Amino acid sequence: MDLFSQEEQEKVIEVFTVLDGEILFIRNFLSLAKSKKYYDLLLQDINWKQEQISFYGKTYPVPRKTAWYGNEGLNYSYSGIKCFPETWTADLLKIKTAIEKFISPEIFTSVLLNLYNNGNDKMGWHADDEKELGLNPIIASLSLGETRRFDIKHKKNPDLYYKFELTSGSLLIMRGALQHHWVHQIPVQKKVKNPRINLTFRIIKNNT
Repeated sequence: MDLFSQEEQEKVIEVFTVLDGEILFIRNFLSLAKSKKYYDLLLQDINWKQEQISFYGKTYPVPRKTAWYGNEGLNYSYSGIKCFPETWTADLLKIKTAIEKFISPEIFTSVLLNLYNNGNDKMGWHADDEKELGLNPIIASLSLGETRRFDIKHKKNPDLYYKFELTSGSLLIMRGALQHHWVHQIPVQKKVKNPRINLTFRIIKNNT
């Protein structure tokens, strides 16, 4: 059964109009049942990889597992890691289509998936401002599994700082000039014991 064919509850959108951008937060984009179903499917079916990253001549494992899926030929690079897309799965396409219908007319061409095994897995401060994403990219971030904290701060004004609790089934959308003026992170949370899957849908405009 198509999980999106069931009757949908009304989605509540929280809008944060911030300096140099906008954040939309939908806590109940997916129901708990749908979130659990997709979490189980993606955990099993996605080709997760343990990438390596180099700092000052030393190589370290990235503190999470990742995967890159998208339209053929749409390569992507971040933090020195080169990604070549795997073919969309049926489940990823269903999720993509549901998000696109919600924020029409955007059409996503790719998705970066992250698997955080527990609270020790993290993502440091960064912006999704790679050249492949072009000017003012829109990023749609869907969370499945364990709740994790998401921090975002302005590059020039540290007093502009937001924290979100990304629960399972929540969707956070960043748009406008946000990626050019803000950075965000998933910090270490020692008390978190269970995994989380994050899907960040993107539009590749300048292919490499």
